[in-house]
Amino acid sequence: MERRKRQEHLKYLVLTAIFGAMVYVLTAFVKIPTHQGYIHVGDGMIYLAAALLPMPYAMAAGAIGAGLSDYLSGYPIWVLPTMIIKAISVIAFTSGKTTIVNKRNIAAVVPGTIICVGGYYLAGALLYGDWGAALTDIPTNCIQSAASAALFLFLGVALDKMDFKKRFLALTKKHKTA
Repeated sequence: MERRKRQEHLKYLVLTAIFGAMVYVLTAFVKIPTHQGYIHVGDGMIYLAAALLPMPYAMAAGAIGAGLSDYLSGYPIWVLPTMIIKAISVIAFTSGKTTIVNKRNIAAVVPGTIICVGGYYLAGALLYGDWGAALTDIPTNCIQSAASAALFLFLGVALDKMDFKKRFLALTKKHKTA
């Protein structure tokens, strides 16, 4: 029994690393520069991870991928806030449904957006000591969240049509070993 649990944990760790890498790529390389940073669609991959992986693994994938992107893109001051915000943003999603796109995960985009926009507002205000100046990032953070939500829904619908979640879960099921 213990060996099966370790194997399942290892599979989830590998999948977490893969999702973290995809979050990094979509955050660091698919971006539009703004006055304070950049707009990206990496959150869409975080939402997808949250719809497929158990919560702690999805939290890690989002935090590591987005944090790594901030660090390697020249924004090291944002690494810790980003890791916290992205980890918290997955809480509203569920991986417990049979499809990626379901009522809960569609609705989860709203609190996910609120957590990201509000979290970055709070972090910006604390980092720069100016609550008013932090307001200027709200519109770009809303655009980023909307683009990420669109990516999540587009990929989710496409993957649901391929019955991806059933196949994905088959990878993580416990297999009998000799």
